[in-house]
Amino acid sequence: MASLHQSKANGYANGNAIHPEKRQNGSMTIPASSEQESTDINRWRLKDDHGCQTWHYLEDDEQVQAWPQSIADRYHLSLPLNLPDLPPPETPLDSVQNALSFFSQLQLPPGNWACEYGGPMFLLPGLVFAWYTTSTPIPAPIATEMKRYLFARQSPEDGGWGLHIEGESTAYGTTMTYVVLRLLGAGEEDERMIKARGMLHRLGGAVMGPHWAKFWLAVLGLMEWEAVNPVPPELWLLPDWVPIAPWRWWTHMRQVFLPMSYIYSTKWVFPQNSLIRQIREEIYTEPYSYVKFSHHRNCIHARDNYHPKSLILRIINWILVWIWFPLLRTNHIKQWAEDWTYELIHREDENTDYANLAPVNGAINTLACYIHDGPDSYTLRRHRERLPEFLWMKNEGMLVNGTNGVQTWDTSFLIEAVADAGLASDMKWRPMLSKALAFLEDQQMLEDCHEQAISYRQQRKGAWAFSTKVQGYTVSDTTSGALKAILMLQKEHHYPTLVSDSRIQDAIDTLLTMQNPSGGFASYEPQRGSELLEHLNAAEVFGRIMVEYDYPECSTAVATALRLFSKHYPSYRSADISRALDGALQYICKAQRSDGSWYGSWGICFTYAGMFALEALASAGETYTNSADVRKGCDFLVAKQRDDGGWGESYKSCETGVYSQRESQVVMTSWAIIALIAVDFPDRNVIERAVRLIMGRQQGNGEWLQEGIEGVFNKSVMISYPNYKFYWPIKALGLFARRYENPTIF
Repeated sequence: MASLHQSKANGYANGNAIHPEKRQNGSMTIPASSEQESTDINRWRLKDDHGCQTWHYLEDDEQVQAWPQSIADRYHLSLPLNLPDLPPPETPLDSVQNALSFFSQLQLPPGNWACEYGGPMFLLPGLVFAWYTTSTPIPAPIATEMKRYLFARQSPEDGGWGLHIEGESTAYGTTMTYVVLRLLGAGEEDERMIKARGMLHRLGGAVMGPHWAKFWLAVLGLMEWEAVNPVPPELWLLPDWVPIAPWRWWTHMRQVFLPMSYIYSTKWVFPQNSLIRQIREEIYTEPYSYVKFSHHRNCIHARDNYHPKSLILRIINWILVWIWFPLLRTNHIKQWAEDWTYELIHREDENTDYANLAPVNGAINTLACYIHDGPDSYTLRRHRERLPEFLWMKNEGMLVNGTNGVQTWDTSFLIEAVADAGLASDMKWRPMLSKALAFLEDQQMLEDCHEQAISYRQQRKGAWAFSTKVQGYTVSDTTSGALKAILMLQKEHHYPTLVSDSRIQDAIDTLLTMQNPSGGFASYEPQRGSELLEHLNAAEVFGRIMVEYDYPECSTAVATALRLFSKHYPSYRSADISRALDGALQYICKAQRSDGSWYGSWGICFTYAGMFALEALASAGETYTNSADVRKGCDFLVAKQRDDGGWGESYKSCETGVYSQRESQVVMTSWAIIALIAVDFPDRNVIERAVRLIMGRQQGNGEWLQEGIEGVFNKSVMISYPNYKFYWPIKALGLFARRYENPTIF
């Protein structure tokens, strides 16, 4: 038996075909190359209903004729647009006009813009796992395009997948993607799967994945639950005063661990079938029956172990596994905990009309509803209707977005960019901006959640969500951006008053609830728990995930919105606003590092945060001339300018906390320009070199091409913001034109 075990292990480890009998009896032929299936990309259409975005594949020719592809559809699918070249720009405003000529054609009927919001590789598998375990049919076009996307993102060097699209291959990314490809129909003898399997085995197999991977593998029946570290639903029974109570956690963390804890407690497993049994024998370095799963609860590959489990967490897990669950936990407590966690799951679903906070908790909530309410329930049916809103189709195939879109976020920034460029009153762009204003009016949330305190939800009346009002989560900088955009158009450029004074004041009331004692502002809600809770971070692959934090980006957004509001409403809550502004400014100054930089948590990284922080200081009257903090910030940025005049910062900065260079990027160069102009940086040549780079990379039709990834969350996960390459250059070039009287550059 030992010799058989050894030969099997060697076969697994090098990724060779694992069912040699199929090749021996001739029932399967391994192709010399793997041909990629694809749908007819000309048959895909994007529908936008009040910001709710869904992709549709038209099967018959009559539908295709009745619903022609729009320019936006074709752009997002990278199909030829056949747009004429525009006059070559000579000045920055020429470049801005060309950019708006292009970008305006991508505006959707409700007034917003759409885009991919991908990058993390763990999003798509979770959604497919939810479909598979709830026996939800996966339409063939979607399955085909998902496989195509995943193979397009496979590492050509080692055959694996990473945490995100620019990251190195990891056990998490490779395990999740390998399994989902098999469930979507990829064959184990496909040469790409053989290569992926080899990489997975070199990483130690599926037992080396992090907690979230092990959770889904256990649900699928591909791993025993004893390999999964505990997620006790009893945590949700703790009184609110307890320092570790989940209501104190960051909203994404608590909304993921809420349904995860419910399912963990039930130990629900998808019924085995032949495919599951087959995959079991593919993802480990030894036969499934040999794996001692209880020995692997704390196993994780070094590439995935961004935030190692603390000693206190390991001790707690040991107590839960060996004492609490087997010896002390009664059936009454178990049922009580499961009932209350499901009640909170149900409240999350109702408060978002089943759109959910994001696809991770959306997928797990779907399964929880299937387990609790059954396959014919309304709750499962409504989840099935909502999950496609996370899907995004592009030239590489179909991916899953990080939320159900970035509609409000992008629309607000576009308005601000056009206004800052001095073009908001230009009649050429008034129709575009009027539609954008109408979209923002439609997306404001006009009431709080039902019994929001019980659901641990932040006040939201008057606020805006990152994507749509249906998703329903207050975000501080999204609300601030939408508020600024509306004030710019309605108060400063005399657009129709779609958002009333009382609704604008509601937004201010909500923003003022979101300030931390430090003076800084967080993202979804004020910080509720101590940063020491990071010692209980069980996710492993993410950093700074347990609680809310102060962010220079959010603090600046709120501060600049409050100042603009006070300009037009000087008497409304003036004392409260003054205190909030003082606190925000103090936080911005305190958050500056000794080298003059600020660490960014939502964009890459020091460049992004530097732009916001310097804008905050500028809004308080600080400039390069009168402020030592500003000079330090500018000097840090200028020292990073590359020889070609641009700025390029790698995502490694986010992971390590140390500035890391990459080739110049149009988006990051725009951030630097905006920062320097905001604080009256005196060396025009530094800024003009950057302007020249941006203008030089603009295409003849007015667009800029996609470059490196722009966004980040939780320090280790990168995410795409493709529309950044439009409105940030528009703002940067427009500000330069206004500051220096629109000089000729080319």
